[in-house]
Amino acid sequence: MSLAIVHSRAQVGIDAPPVHVEVHLANGLPALSIVGLPEAAVKESKDRVRGALLTAGFEFPARRITINLAPADLPKDGGRFDLPIALGILAASGQIPSDALAGHEFVGELALSGELRPVRGVLPVAIAAREAGRSLVVPEANGAEAGLVDGVEVRVAGHLLAVCAHLGGAESLSTAPAGQGGEGVPDAADLAEVRGQAQARRALEVAAAGGHSLLMSGPPGTGKTLLASRLPGILPPMTEEEALASAAVASVSGLPFAAERWRQRPFRAPHHTASGVALVGGGSLPRPGEISLAHHGVLFLDELPEFDRRVLEVLREPLESGRIHISRAARQAEFPARFQLVAAMNPCPCGYFGHPNGRCHCTAEQINRYRARISGPLLDRIDLQIEVPPVPRELLRADGAPPAESSAEVRRRVLAARAHQLRRHGRPNAALENREVDAHCRLSAEDASLLERAIERLGLSARAYHRILRVARTVADLDDAADIATAHLQEAIGYRRLDRPLGL
Repeated sequence: MSLAIVHSRAQVGIDAPPVHVEVHLANGLPALSIVGLPEAAVKESKDRVRGALLTAGFEFPARRITINLAPADLPKDGGRFDLPIALGILAASGQIPSDALAGHEFVGELALSGELRPVRGVLPVAIAAREAGRSLVVPEANGAEAGLVDGVEVRVAGHLLAVCAHLGGAESLSTAPAGQGGEGVPDAADLAEVRGQAQARRALEVAAAGGHSLLMSGPPGTGKTLLASRLPGILPPMTEEEALASAAVASVSGLPFAAERWRQRPFRAPHHTASGVALVGGGSLPRPGEISLAHHGVLFLDELPEFDRRVLEVLREPLESGRIHISRAARQAEFPARFQLVAAMNPCPCGYFGHPNGRCHCTAEQINRYRARISGPLLDRIDLQIEVPPVPRELLRADGAPPAESSAEVRRRVLAARAHQLRRHGRPNAALENREVDAHCRLSAEDASLLERAIERLGLSARAYHRILRVARTVADLDDAADIATAHLQEAIGYRRLDRPLGL
């Protein structure tokens, strides 16, 4: 047979569109050409494939070989097509049975020795192969990752010869262990280690229960970073769907895969010198950025005003939509970015405004200019804004403070509150749309009047109005209350500290 077709997958964002590797052998001077928008790494595969076939003892056909990667208008990159190209050449030249290829999909890079090397983006390939109803053959190093997807047969191979033996019926490839991975028990540091800061601990609990964004302002050394690092330890466990979506982003980005951590929520903390591309993703071949790597997890931005303002402004769209669309001249890609934003900042340029030691000599104009580095539209999208004051010295001693609640205790309340939300509307309160807020966050006439007065006095927007209601709903859920009470609303209004001008 002079024509063979092998099924494979490309990578576009976190999707894995199908690619048919068509190999045709014709008479004429020996040559090999690859068509179908191949990038440089794909064009170079002809040399890797030739070396691998000859080293493995196969005959490389001395004919005119044309390899078409269909569809022709889909760009292809990386070494993932080495294995399907090699198998297509072997099938077209009659060295392996071509009919055995139909029920399989193949991805993998070939070494010149014929060994299979891992490729990135295998998890989306496994998900797509399950939907197509075909089994998947991947390099051994990708087996644990691909095996996370239930409902698809994943075979692992270490060498081209093993794949050919499997297709020829001589020896079957081993199956990747299915569903291997941790149970999602967080391994974050314990909240009990935080001394004092009762209000900040409460705000952290509210943020975890409702999936709300949080901004902490306070002098250096008050525990802002310490608090943020404890948030993953009190968050609800990831669902199977959330875990797969988060792992798929990590897979296409090329991050090392650790099966024991795949159910744990990611915690990303980029430095304030990070560029816009590093934060939201991009490049000539679009890759996910920090906001996508934090998908279904936490994005912590320390020293928030020190980030470039143009970098911060790109957060506005994904905070609302949960996705980021990246457009380049030749490529477009969309990545998920449903992250929980936690940020920290100093109250003034020197950092000591409001500190009892009186070290701050910043003027009101300097403080306002410093805070203005965070735009109003971005600040408007942050649900909880609190001040973190200095910890009294007596609380720093081991015997100076009463025992604080552990992360496990707080997490139990968070799980109960989140369960209320999932039963009521199937999502965290922070993700409620405005029409759902009207339905699930009803206020009494007196409380509605209270909220209107607060909105008018603080000069808050309509977006802030709805965010206060979402937070109040979460506070009520933590109290196991069916309706929002005045105390719940007052607490939610109190979390808008940074919306207030100096002196209020």
